[in-house]
Amino acid sequence: MACAFVARDQGPGIADVAQAMQYGYSSRRGLGVGLPGAKLLMDEFDIVSKVGVGTTITMKKWLD
Repeated sequence: MACAFVARDQGPGIADVAQAMQYGYSSRRGLGVGLPGAKLLMDEFDIVSKVGVGTTITMKKWLD
């Protein structure tokens, strides 16, 4: 069994998902640990983003 989380927005999107997933990268003044940190905590992680459309992040944590 797994807990699934879906976060979806209609924001500006992420132009370079690979860059955004690099630990320490921030598009603003943050620490750059949000997305890569979430991926480290989860068992499954998927991000789909289109510039001008938005971003959908799906994460799963398997329960023992």
